[in-house]
Amino acid sequence: MRIVLLQGAFFPVPTIFGGAVEKMWYSLGKEFVRKGHEVFQVSRLVEGLPESEQIDGVRHIRLKGYNTPKSGVVLKFRDLLYTRKVLRVLPTDFDILVSNTFWAPILLSQKAQKVCFVDVQRMPKGQMRLYGATARLRANSTPVADAIRKELPKPLHNRIVMIPNPLPFVPSETIISPKKPIILYVGRVHPEKGLDLLIRAFKQTDQSYQLQIVGPWEVSAGGGGIDYMDKLRKLAGEGQIDFIGPVFDNIALNKFYADASIFVYPSVAERGETFGLAPLEAMAWGCVPVVSNLACFQDFITQGVNGLIFDHRSETAVQQLSNYITQLQNEHALRTQLSENAIHIQQTHSTSHIANLFLEEFQRIVDQTTQRNAHESANS
Repeated sequence: MRIVLLQGAFFPVPTIFGGAVEKMWYSLGKEFVRKGHEVFQVSRLVEGLPESEQIDGVRHIRLKGYNTPKSGVVLKFRDLLYTRKVLRVLPTDFDILVSNTFWAPILLSQKAQKVCFVDVQRMPKGQMRLYGATARLRANSTPVADAIRKELPKPLHNRIVMIPNPLPFVPSETIISPKKPIILYVGRVHPEKGLDLLIRAFKQTDQSYQLQIVGPWEVSAGGGGIDYMDKLRKLAGEGQIDFIGPVFDNIALNKFYADASIFVYPSVAERGETFGLAPLEAMAWGCVPVVSNLACFQDFITQGVNGLIFDHRSETAVQQLSNYITQLQNEHALRTQLSENAIHIQQTHSTSHIANLFLEEFQRIVDQTTQRNAHESANS
């Protein structure tokens, strides 16, 4: 198959300064090539990257994009400008186009819409009804799939498919290092991530552990800004809390996962959180995940089996989180069992396995297109 992966206007590929979606499709694109397919990847042009090149068999095309704005209206306008440029340079005669922009599924030709695979990585906000002419609407979690169904008429529900996000890197079990007394958070430093809950809870636990917070606070990178960062630093005070900042290099980031014993992801984003790649990555390295009670995490974390889930909506959320952290600090056998179960995510969410799920769905679209064209030719 000839596959085009269309990324958005705001992050480059490779992910030299972040972008979980771009990180995922960068890995999947290379895997599609390894499985015998031709792949083009379109993404933002930034300094240090050429307008076109080939990486591990994937042909990269880059166009001028934009920094992420605060305003949602400005974001949509910049996405429109970017998408219009993209449509002028898209490769022709592709079999599948995976869209990660708001406007592409609307602006594509009717022929291209019929093979357009819309990647829905966030909770929809009414736009799904605009994508009724596309081939598939792919949800990355069960809650997102349910939300898409609510926006579409029943006859279109058969176009919705749920395929989870893959791990961008699966470590060998033999290289998982002995764990250190470290509690880790990786993600955007933003109010919707619940980091104030984490800091307050951690301060009630065994302070022989260190809390490491890895991620960007800058608004341009999706963070909450300097005022929010200063608020967290003040809340943390002096002690065992280390604000690392953003780490975009995979090798360096994996070192944090390899060292940490416990991974806490206390997101309170009821509609903003749709999958949770960071907990998945941490589990692959044997970190025990402690997450908030958002539905998206329950696709791959089972309470007391491969992780722990606290009720972030409760008035006792801080105490619940503190109790779970303390339990994991004190009960080595429990921590070991949860860690060993968490590592199984390496098989269920490997890039190779998830790539096969995508390719099977792509092939169904190609087959349907072929049948439709044959039917139209026979009746013309």
